[in-house]
Amino acid sequence: MRRIKYLILTIFAFICLTINAQQNGKTFVHIVHADHQVYDETFGKDVERLLGNVALRQDSAYFYSDSAHFNEKTRYFDGYGNVHIVVNDSTDIFSDKCKYSGDIKFAELFDNVILKDDSTVLKTNYMTYDRNQHLAMYPNHGTITRNDKNLVSRKGYYRDDIQVAYFRTDVVVTTPKSRMITDTLVYKIKEEKMYFYGPTTIFYEDNVLHGNYGWYDAKNDVAYLDRGATLSNKGYSITSDTMFYDKKADYAKAMSNVFIEDTVNKAIVEGNFAEMWKKLGKSYVTDSVRARYFAERDTLYLHSDTLFFFMDTATQKAERMLAYYNVRFFRRDIQGKCDSLNYYVSDSCAKMRRDPIIWAENSQLRGDSINIVIANKSIDTVLLYPNGFIIQKDTIEGFNQIKGKTMIAYFKDNELDHVYDDGNAETVYWLREEDGSMIGINVSQSVAMDITIEKNQIVRIKYFKKTTETLYPKEKMKPGMEYLKDFEWLDELRPVDPNDIFRKAKKTEPDSGKARRRSRRK
Repeated sequence: MRRIKYLILTIFAFICLTINAQQNGKTFVHIVHADHQVYDETFGKDVERLLGNVALRQDSAYFYSDSAHFNEKTRYFDGYGNVHIVVNDSTDIFSDKCKYSGDIKFAELFDNVILKDDSTVLKTNYMTYDRNQHLAMYPNHGTITRNDKNLVSRKGYYRDDIQVAYFRTDVVVTTPKSRMITDTLVYKIKEEKMYFYGPTTIFYEDNVLHGNYGWYDAKNDVAYLDRGATLSNKGYSITSDTMFYDKKADYAKAMSNVFIEDTVNKAIVEGNFAEMWKKLGKSYVTDSVRARYFAERDTLYLHSDTLFFFMDTATQKAERMLAYYNVRFFRRDIQGKCDSLNYYVSDSCAKMRRDPIIWAENSQLRGDSINIVIANKSIDTVLLYPNGFIIQKDTIEGFNQIKGKTMIAYFKDNELDHVYDDGNAETVYWLREEDGSMIGINVSQSVAMDITIEKNQIVRIKYFKKTTETLYPKEKMKPGMEYLKDFEWLDELRPVDPNDIFRKAKKTEPDSGKARRRSRRK
């Protein structure tokens, strides 16, 4: 009877101890197997020495080693030789030596440490593992390999339950096609997505990406960079506040404060939004666009609502540029405006459409359409059609004018040299003596004319076929006769400096408006 009571009390006490241990998060460490068990106080009080094929268990975790020093009371043991911890069905840890505290379920692992989790392998020389937190940590250099990706860092943490790794200091990520260098990285292993929180550079064979915050999708080779981003290669660089880059498609999207430097085509383009398709050889920039084209003589500044570029996919050299709407450009020797501008590099030809105007020195050139041919980085010829109209401001007063259906203006050293006027050709020009004194105002009409210009003044006119020509003394000119029909001097629309290309100038009534209207009524 006493034995039964004693047994019941023992069982009850054991149950109470077990419940108390479980309530405190503590469970026993059990000896599953050992070839030899020896109590040896040399290694400490209550320490049992286990030799040969040692196997211990706590909860669902198993601990294997060649030998161990085990204290059952403190739930602590040291494992030596071929240490293997089976954390769960998918996670295993290996090392040469380990120290394990069963009270807090915390392990220290030394030398040749390897953690394997599915297809993820972590290697280091010292690591701690917290079973409660499912957290592995190495403080001094470690490597994680996942399929064809390799991650190295000085410090690292790994949660095996959610398969997330955290890396700090000297982080290097290597894949077959890229290499990433960063300071802080969080790696969601199943998604193969990496989040970085400091200066980060991704190197490809032909491109380099840099950002300070963002993520990299290693599975799809896609990156998002924020807080200052740059994409660069041998031909150009794109900088913006934020950038999205798809390596497989070779596609980039830059947002806010976009700055593109093209070293191949000697240009800089700025805006607030840009997209580039390198494989297709096209890109565009929009929102507050400003392009700068550098030449030996001067820099051309151009603005439009949107600017498109079409490139040779092999050389990345520009083939065509398309600007629209509200196009304005400035260079010291030439300025212009239109609603769309199309420039073909191979032909060195620019086509201006929808109310185009060009200003060169004191000349204004207009037409329903304007084509410009460039030679030696300077204007060679300008085609105005239909309804071409050239106005030159006289050196003292008035305006010299040339008008016709189709006009070809020839330039020399960026100055108007001569004009061929075909179809209902008309001129008004002010004749002066060499000292500038007035001779009269010449008014002429012809089927076609070839007009020679020197020092921005008409000096000769060659007429073709039907011609009428009259020289009027100024005092005998009726009001408005000194202006051809549709005369408009639009100097208020002319860009005056590189920043003025952003101004959306509106037409104002010119001083000659009354005379112009009288000319039309006549």
